[in-house]
Amino acid sequence: MRIAFIVQRYGTEILGGSEYHCRLIAERLAPRHHVEVLTTCAQDYITWANEYPEGTDRVRGVTVRRFANAHERDINAFNRYSEWIFNHGHTRDDELEWLRQQGPWCPALQEYLERNHSQYDVLIFFTYLYAPTVLGTAVAPQKTLLVPTAHDEPAIRLGIYREMFSLPAAIGYNTESERRFLTTHFSIRAMVEETIGCGVELPQAQQYPRARAAVPAPDEEDDDSPSFRPHLAQRGAIFRRRHRLHGPIALYGGRIDPGKGCEELIEYFSEYAHNGGDASLVLMGVKLMPLPEEPFIRFAGRLSDQERMQALEAATVVVVPSPYESLSLLALEAFAMGTPILANARSEVLVAHCLKSNAGLFYADRYEFTESLTLLVADHRLRAAMGANGRDYVRQNYRWDVIIGKYEQIFQSLRKK
Repeated sequence: MRIAFIVQRYGTEILGGSEYHCRLIAERLAPRHHVEVLTTCAQDYITWANEYPEGTDRVRGVTVRRFANAHERDINAFNRYSEWIFNHGHTRDDELEWLRQQGPWCPALQEYLERNHSQYDVLIFFTYLYAPTVLGTAVAPQKTLLVPTAHDEPAIRLGIYREMFSLPAAIGYNTESERRFLTTHFSIRAMVEETIGCGVELPQAQQYPRARAAVPAPDEEDDDSPSFRPHLAQRGAIFRRRHRLHGPIALYGGRIDPGKGCEELIEYFSEYAHNGGDASLVLMGVKLMPLPEEPFIRFAGRLSDQERMQALEAATVVVVPSPYESLSLLALEAFAMGTPILANARSEVLVAHCLKSNAGLFYADRYEFTESLTLLVADHRLRAAMGANGRDYVRQNYRWDVIIGKYEQIFQSLRKK
């Protein structure tokens, strides 16, 4: 089959979010089908500046067609317009202007899709929010699969999204929580609906805790003590040695951005540290906000896929602070590495992951954050049990063969319509 993915940004430099999710699925389907990605030249979602060259590229075996955006985003003007439109009566034209200001605004991509959609058997749109999806789903809805990656936020209540959610022939939800939210708030007319999610690799790494020469009595030193195993055999030793990290690690990965809960995370963690907590907060990813100069905060930067897995293994706890998640690949990858998570309780999706997996705790305020982190850092047996639970949860629900099988079933259903 000829399959086109339509997404706002695409590239190995773009980590996390719907773009990373899209790339993982495209790469898994490419050996089975003729896969192309239609996207913009943007790498930065704040400005949508044209950083990638326009034209055709190959990224890990996938053909990528990039189109230049017509303009960059003025984030301050857009924020002012958003504040107005979310709080005042307005017209559909006002909403389309909001969509244009939000970006990416890429008429060339839309024109290509309108001219060439007949070349593809299936059109897969990733994330509901942006103009390529809002405009593109109307081109050939009968062969459109929408992966909305949606959560409750002011934008989703705009009328343009009511129209859009009624169009696709198929919708692939990330979780049952997302499915309940969307089917409650929108008139979904899709002929095929499926909760799919995303596959996660279970690495061939030694499970947590690492083996040791002798098993201590309950009152002896904890599992991470070097007196029970050589330094180089310790869990996550490669990442710790490279970044000169010692002691417990609370790890965050993704966009380091207030919108992902990072501002609150740093506030809560600073209080934990100043009150005697001995963990370090390590942040990996793209920094989109200033970080305080504190000895307990370390910025690891943008890491390769292999280094990210090493960091997730090295972590004592992975913190997932975003209140808005439709799946959270960070949480699932932490589970796959046998590392428990500490998640924001304002995200229904994250709470569901924790409850179903028994592999994480969640916090509703700074006090619960401190208590939960203190417990996880102190209790290695609890971490070991949660780590095993997390790996089982991924094995049962997020194996790649199951995920790709669901996509294949949707493709066959669309061909029959």
